[in-house]
Amino acid sequence: MSDIAVNIKNLTKRYKDGPLALDDVDLEIKKGEFFALLGPNGAGKSTMINIMSGLVKKTHGDVEIFGTNQEDDPTKIKFDIGVVPQEISFDPFLTVQQTLEFQSGYYGIRDNKEYIEEVLVNLNLIDKKDAGTRQLSGGMKRRLLIAKALIHKPKLLILDEPTAGVDVELRHTLWTYVRKLNEAGLTILLTTHYLEEAEALCKRLAIVDKGKIKAVGKTKSLIEEYSGKKTISLNLKEKLKEVPSELNKYETQILENGSILEITLDPSNTEHVFKAVGATSLDVTNFSVAEQSLEDVFLKLTYEQHEK
Repeated sequence: MSDIAVNIKNLTKRYKDGPLALDDVDLEIKKGEFFALLGPNGAGKSTMINIMSGLVKKTHGDVEIFGTNQEDDPTKIKFDIGVVPQEISFDPFLTVQQTLEFQSGYYGIRDNKEYIEEVLVNLNLIDKKDAGTRQLSGGMKRRLLIAKALIHKPKLLILDEPTAGVDVELRHTLWTYVRKLNEAGLTILLTTHYLEEAEALCKRLAIVDKGKIKAVGKTKSLIEEYSGKKTISLNLKEKLKEVPSELNKYETQILENGSILEITLDPSNTEHVFKAVGATSLDVTNFSVAEQSLEDVFLKLTYEQHEK
């Protein structure tokens, strides 16, 4: 039995009289993964999600969700996917409880009040179950969107910018719950502009730009592959006037009137640099290492390419 949750092959979308929104995209997401899809605005992320969920028709290519081709059985795929969209839209005349009951009805689900209550408790909405949706704060509406997406117990949860405009405390509450769902076996696809979220939550990711996949792989591996150099800052007891000869072959800077020596290096040379520092007469009181981040990779593969 296949361990692939999402299998996209040669997916292309061209809107009428417009450029390619997706250009021959291939992507695989494994069952049980917490996978991030990253890219600047207009990169093609939402188009890909909308095609997967059946809201947008592809130009050509294949999309399989848990082994089912979208063209063969779109109804089954709708049951397999739960989507949390960017846009907030509810019937203002319904309560939170009624909203989830109506959403259950769309999937033919009845008498699931126990599960509705479980979801509301986990999303800290149980105290608002009888409140009208227009009475909810922006953060509460975001949580209700997630509840709606989960109400039919999908196998794949798609989170499209789920924490946009949400405060830090609420963001952590959401991620605690979503991480718990993933640990229980739910496959999750996340798009976000908060790159630190993707780096913390997702073991694998893809970076998309101008409708093409620029890179895909394990988060840590991509950072190591594309990040380039890192920086070591040495705090010195005595002010330095010139770089010791043992460090001349490295890229160095004397900062703060000689109280800090900064060394920029390839990560593979870290051990050699520390040995070279040890061979000097420098009296180091403290040091710090500035590692490259996912943001550095993102900028290298997107914005730097736009400037060329």
